[in-house]
Amino acid sequence: MQPRIDSLIDLALDEDVAFGDVTSQSIFAVDHHSKARILAREDMVVCGLEIAKRVFNRVDPELKVNLETSDGDQVSEGSTVLLVEGPTISLLTAERTALNFLQRLSGIASLSRRFADAAGMTGTGVRIVDTRKTTPGWRALEKYAVRCGGCFNHRSSLGEHVLIKENHITAAGSLAKAVRMARDFAPHCAKIEVETENLNDVREALQAGAEVIMLDNMTPEQIQAAVALINKAAIIEISGGVRLSTMADYALPGVDVISVGALTHSAPAADFSMIVFNE
Repeated sequence: MQPRIDSLIDLALDEDVAFGDVTSQSIFAVDHHSKARILAREDMVVCGLEIAKRVFNRVDPELKVNLETSDGDQVSEGSTVLLVEGPTISLLTAERTALNFLQRLSGIASLSRRFADAAGMTGTGVRIVDTRKTTPGWRALEKYAVRCGGCFNHRSSLGEHVLIKENHITAAGSLAKAVRMARDFAPHCAKIEVETENLNDVREALQAGAEVIMLDNMTPEQIQAAVALINKAAIIEISGGVRLSTMADYALPGVDVISVGALTHSAPAADFSMIVFNE
């Protein structure tokens, strides 16, 4: 994964410092050195420290970076998460890009921890998983941040397993036909998941032999009825609009997985700042 991450870092650096850092270069000599710390400005689950370190080292291998905590750790407001020292121009040139990676990934990890904790409080053993609603190019990093927050990953690409959704069913002509065609083509180890919108769809998916049945945008009452109908014959996934405030309504006995797109597409950025100090 390192070459892909380096490519993403280089892309970010190219858009920010392709023409240099005119401010820092105007003020500091090339042999001027400084120290700096990156601080968490709020309580959070930190994530992206190794990426931030890589940013500093891509800008200048002479920069010395020490990580003061680890990805997945809960840190308090005011905590130092990273120390860096070396040429001042390089340090300041890398600052914003390093912070951008940290704030995005830590925001996802922090929101994921809140969802994982909310699910754990229900006592049903349900797993919270992400979706493919990720920032283009960032999927591997964002799904890593989800894991750091204590949640789990759904498929990372279209090639991982079969997920037959509404548009597939419409284009194929029926749910049963879509499942049959998928089973004829898919690898033997690939599970077949079917999105359902009502109990009739659930019955049809069961009859077709789906291994995973997604209950999409159903009410808690509909979910209870579907759980009883499926009766452990398939893995049950809930999808659509589950929030922290409604977790207990959807993490019902018999539900195995709840997919939450908000983990990646709506996570607020965590707040960090880099402070230069000279002792």
